[in-house]
Amino acid sequence: MDYIGHVIRPPSEAYSMIIQVTVGCSHNQCTFCGTYKDQKFRLKDMATIKRDIDEMSSYRHGFRKAFLADGDVLILPNEEILEIMQYIRKKNPTIERIGVYGNTKAILKKTPEELRALRQSGLGIVYQGIESGNKEVLRRVKKGAFPHKQLEAAEKVKEAGMLLSQTVLLGIGGTELSEEHAIDTGKHLGAMSPQYAGALTVMLLPNTELYRQAQEGNFVLPDKFGMLNELRLMIVNMKVKSPCFFTSNHASNYLPIRASFPEDRHKVIALIEEVLKKRDDRLLKPEHMRAL
Repeated sequence: MDYIGHVIRPPSEAYSMIIQVTVGCSHNQCTFCGTYKDQKFRLKDMATIKRDIDEMSSYRHGFRKAFLADGDVLILPNEEILEIMQYIRKKNPTIERIGVYGNTKAILKKTPEELRALRQSGLGIVYQGIESGNKEVLRRVKKGAFPHKQLEAAEKVKEAGMLLSQTVLLGIGGTELSEEHAIDTGKHLGAMSPQYAGALTVMLLPNTELYRQAQEGNFVLPDKFGMLNELRLMIVNMKVKSPCFFTSNHASNYLPIRASFPEDRHKVIALIEEVLKKRDDRLLKPEHMRAL
């Protein structure tokens, strides 16, 4: 396989056929992300992509899902994405769903007709990293999209008939904007009501601008119970309009949660409040076990 650099994928795509279509991220300015700092965004040539598909298809694994990496395949012209997906399905008749990361800018560049064409060709889920529902937090971390645009993009994905999976980051507002970040993010997720939502916990990586801000004293991460309080506030304000499977069980999180909203919402809030009341470190994931 012609994998270049760090090829990342969502946790739910662990058993998928992973095909690296692009190298890097078209935005690559977020202050917290160190994944693609040494990579210039580019599309891999189609011959290489198809060779990788051929090789992966030869494993006879019987893949049911495929995922197109890296950070922003959806920014590519539709005809190129369609060619890749059609080739994957030709070589792997067992494929039921293809997934892709899609940032807000990339989604909004697509017309409703283009998104429907992708859906009809097998694109079943789009993973959208929104990080926060607070405009000032998004401005500070240089996300490149404000809440109203994220909402517009989310609606386009769902209207095209694709599943929407969104991720947010606990702690990304620092101690200064912790409460505002948590409340606004919860309301934002409720308004968008994705089928899947996940809360990760920000970790300071040495090759990022956010790390440098922390070293200079201009950014302070909430402590573990501060992160947990953010999670509580987020869920309190996350009043979804349709069923949503919510997780905070990523390796970076202190308290693993898997729940179906809205039915489990009050039970999850009660659990978090109980842990916050006890403030017992033994109830949380040890620091040495946390990772990206």
